[in-house]
Amino acid sequence: MYRNILIATDGSAISRKAVKQGIALAKQMGAKIIGFFSPEDYRQIFYSEIVPPIVLTEQEFRDQSKKAAEKRLSFVKKAADAAGVRYEGCYAPSTMPWQAIIDTAKEKRCDLIVMGSHGRSGLAAMVLGSQTTKVLTHSKIPVLVTR
Repeated sequence: MYRNILIATDGSAISRKAVKQGIALAKQMGAKIIGFFSPEDYRQIFYSEIVPPIVLTEQEFRDQSKKAAEKRLSFVKKAADAAGVRYEGCYAPSTMPWQAIIDTAKEKRCDLIVMGSHGRSGLAAMVLGSQTTKVLTHSKIPVLVTR
């Protein structure tokens, strides 16, 4: 049924559960896993004559983003390897991770997105929303949300 499954991770305990469940599903289906992480996009903010005390160059920022992605995706790769599931890792810096998840799933021809729910409720859910809610709202690709 599913051939390419994108598993979005942020490295949290909840997303690690989603990784495990997504890999178990992929194994049953004979599907390939696309591990995905979206670090923040590079933005430098200057307020008139005040410059933040620590300013990274764009290259330094890219290097740190790559290291962060490798760290978060290493869990997905190890779990996929242990289960004997084909794996590809990728990351895309973005100010809107939910959009990067959907765009990458389309680009990689994924037929399912798996991600964890951070379970915000009440005012926090209304004000902050969540990446998961935004993916569910905007994706035309099926989304499996784990808790």
